[in-house]
Amino acid sequence: MSEKQATPLISQLLATWIEGEASQAYTITNYANAAAILFQNMRALNWVGFYLFDEVNNVMSLGPFLGKPAVALIAPNAGVVGSAFSSQQTIVVDDVNQFSGHIVCDADSNSEIVVPITTADGRQIGVLDIDSPELNRFSRQDQADLEDFVATLLPYISA
Repeated sequence: MSEKQATPLISQLLATWIEGEASQAYTITNYANAAAILFQNMRALNWVGFYLFDEVNNVMSLGPFLGKPAVALIAPNAGVVGSAFSSQQTIVVDDVNQFSGHIVCDADSNSEIVVPITTADGRQIGVLDIDSPELNRFSRQDQADLEDFVATLLPYISA
């Protein structure tokens, strides 16, 4: 198996799109296209977006997303977003109603995955947040693919 085949298809699509756009210097554009690629190419999603860390104010602020309007500011350690950011670990929640402190943006959301975005030198940038109306929507394979997706996106947002 070649290295290209080992890369998840969603990451290949992202890399091809961003490289094709020559948009390396346009961070917000790349976040927006990344959210759209996920929203259109993964099944059963109702919200995909980014929360970006504002270290001056010590808060996660809403970045590019697709879905219903969402909470604009989330404190580190608050909800699934803040917990994943603070722990620097991907969090998969099979049933958001069972997650103590879950922040409700869309009452139709039933499961969630949040992947931290961190540079190789440890600078915390934010998180990728994805919600689904289905319970138990996100598998271990989804987690691995989305972690690879974030790694593929990183060079285009951390310049």
